[in-house]
Amino acid sequence: MVDMCCRMLSPKLLTLVLVVQPGKVLLGMKKRGFGEGKWNGFGGKVQPGESIEDGARRELQEESGLTVDALEKIGNIKFEFVGETQLLDVHIFRADAYNGEPTESEEMRPQWFETDKIPFNQMWADDSLWFPLMLQKKKFVGYFKFQGHEVILSHTLEEVKELK
Repeated sequence: MVDMCCRMLSPKLLTLVLVVQPGKVLLGMKKRGFGEGKWNGFGGKVQPGESIEDGARRELQEESGLTVDALEKIGNIKFEFVGETQLLDVHIFRADAYNGEPTESEEMRPQWFETDKIPFNQMWADDSLWFPLMLQKKKFVGYFKFQGHEVILSHTLEEVKELK
């Protein structure tokens, strides 16, 4: 019999983009699908043949109507959900300049939040741990193991000089 704790999780490549302006950050209220009802950055699955950064740009435009000239890769977090077979490999980007106006899409309703009023109680439980690093432009890597969508069973989070 195979030990269930040791089976390999297949990675799923995802992106997350945070648009940051002095003193504020743009978040989107997820209207459907995974994470529905939570405020989050903009992102999603990387398509076959697409670079991670191209996927991040496409998802940002699809979900918020914004385009960006420059994306800075700021973090990489892997998420495990107990009972799920996929490991979510999330590449996190920060954009300090953008083109266009935030526009509601079928998936997300964008809203600006002052950085001291970020609604962490309506976000993923891990966000309050790594958001301060992102806001300070510090690069980080992490791993979070969730029970359901609310409870963090274990995690690691560290600041790094460079991201792969």
